[in-house]
Amino acid sequence: MASRVLKWSSLLPSHDQGRIMNETYHVGSYWGPRKETPEACALRLGDFLTGMREVDPSFARWFQPGRSRKDALTRPIELEPAELEKRVRRGKDRVVEEIGFRVEGWNGVGDDHDASGFLVTCGSHAARVSNACVITLPSLGPNADRVLTAHVLAAVLRVSAVAWEPSWGVATSQAHRKLLDERGVRGAPRVGWVTYLEGRRGTVPPLPAPVRIEPVEDRGTLIILTPERFTVANPEHLALAEQVRELLAGAGLLRPASP
Repeated sequence: MASRVLKWSSLLPSHDQGRIMNETYHVGSYWGPRKETPEACALRLGDFLTGMREVDPSFARWFQPGRSRKDALTRPIELEPAELEKRVRRGKDRVVEEIGFRVEGWNGVGDDHDASGFLVTCGSHAARVSNACVITLPSLGPNADRVLTAHVLAAVLRVSAVAWEPSWGVATSQAHRKLLDERGVRGAPRVGWVTYLEGRRGTVPPLPAPVRIEPVEDRGTLIILTPERFTVANPEHLALAEQVRELLAGAGLLRPASP
């Protein structure tokens, strides 16, 4: 391990567990091309990381990738604006300027299955490279028990929506996301356990119980399918997700993000 650079994803649980009853989960926020300066991206990153501190204790500190787990724990991500700007500038592609900046982090708590990580692409104004903030979540352990709830995932998506101003976002399992990607339109919002839609998409129609709708300031809406843990092993969850997807699509809210 010490012979190569260790990415945060290698410290986290596999996305392809192959066991439905042990689904792994993530939160992703996505937006189209948006040219932004390193300063602007750093401000958004600071807002995001500061907001995450308020969501759960496991999100209080983040570390840069290192050559090993031990090395990564010596490389904290500082929240001072100047330090965040340096971190963003280091993530600039050296060949293609328009693809923006990439920043990643790992929270270093618990064992590999109980840790979280994030990967942000910001400032891209290239049609082929999307801007996104993706948080990989713990799968087993005390952090997972706290984080993998509708309340916490809605809070994570809310923080991401306020900081990054995405077109849409989703919190769901990797297994569910795979099902959605197989039949979805490229660039169009996916409806998962918790979904965020920006307000410019239109008004969310009435949705069936137990679905809950929450505003996100004046920016958009959170749609929470069920208070219990959403899983593809539960056919009622899949049926509810499909019903809500059809209602949102019928209201014209699931069109692909505008370039």
